[in-house]
Amino acid sequence: WGVYYLQQLEYRPQAVLCRGQLRTNPDAAYQTVRQNIEAEFGDRFFVMFQESFSGKPFFALVPNPYNKKEAKSEGEPITQPGLAFALFIVTLFTTTMMGATEIAGFPREQLQSDPNLLLQGLPYAVALMAILSTHELGHYLVAIYYKMRTTLPYFIPIPFFLGTFGAFISMRSPVPNRKALFDVAIAGPLAGLIVTIPVLLWGLAHSGVVPLSDGSGILNLESLDPRFSFLLSLLSKLGLGSELTPEMAIKLHPVAVAGYVGLIVTAFNLIPVGQLDGGHIVHAIFGQKTGAAIGQITRILILLLGVVEKDLLLWAIILLLMPVADEPALNDVSELNNWRDLAGLLTLAILVAILLPLPGAIAGLLQ
Repeated sequence: WGVYYLQQLEYRPQAVLCRGQLRTNPDAAYQTVRQNIEAEFGDRFFVMFQESFSGKPFFALVPNPYNKKEAKSEGEPITQPGLAFALFIVTLFTTTMMGATEIAGFPREQLQSDPNLLLQGLPYAVALMAILSTHELGHYLVAIYYKMRTTLPYFIPIPFFLGTFGAFISMRSPVPNRKALFDVAIAGPLAGLIVTIPVLLWGLAHSGVVPLSDGSGILNLESLDPRFSFLLSLLSKLGLGSELTPEMAIKLHPVAVAGYVGLIVTAFNLIPVGQLDGGHIVHAIFGQKTGAAIGQITRILILLLGVVEKDLLLWAIILLLMPVADEPALNDVSELNNWRDLAGLLTLAILVAILLPLPGAIAGLLQ
């Protein structure tokens, strides 16, 4: 009674809801109740601790799907390193092919007559694969730290566009608490940025400038106008220096293309909606209910931004089709510490710096 004063039991087809009054801090309550349940029932249940719509915390006992299979499934590898390595090699080939044809500009017929030209696509491919690999390894290593069952990063190769649709890991166990949810979510974008920023700066330093024209824009790699993004504008000025003037756009070096793609991928993943990394981050900071509300507002803002900047309209449509609510952690009540709150807000500030255009006053100072 001094931990959680149980007042009501509700029996549902897939859960037992235990409602009452919390008498101690959420961490201590969850640990005590979980130990008591496991002492009585073993691993028959997942013990979930959530907040109701009225803000009152309650426990739920949910059948553990791994319970009866544990003896068999524990020995079954879920990482499948052979599959992960094969997808990595195929994706390296498709990105190299796209780097040689779409970015270096060699026709496919010419590649067939001289396969050595394929090596011209390697700078783009290696840089992009390094960025995507680091992003997913960030998620993977932190998930392993929290003893969560997860697959290795799997790449998605495609023989067109960028050569890949990115990579993913698949979680095979629930997230234990909001701290773990936050750490796993933020690790990917931060790790990816650690590689993306130097790659982009190096690529920009080796890029050229061309006169700004009506065709210049976000998706024109031969004439990229960086002013649509505050952060990209600063990095472009650092990389190109006095060469970049208000009348000039950027002709991206293949490595700069990879860094630019990495920046865009980071921005999309940081959008605070649903199952995206940003959605996990706001859920972990503010709770599931508030996180879903932030996601709903964000979808509307991105839609409005897409009306102004047509190239972002596809993002807005994808976000509208995406569920706004994130899956709860087992202990979804215990809050984060101040350092994690600050880190999460700074990460969302990076998203804003990528998406919002360069203010005119700062543009003048950069000249």
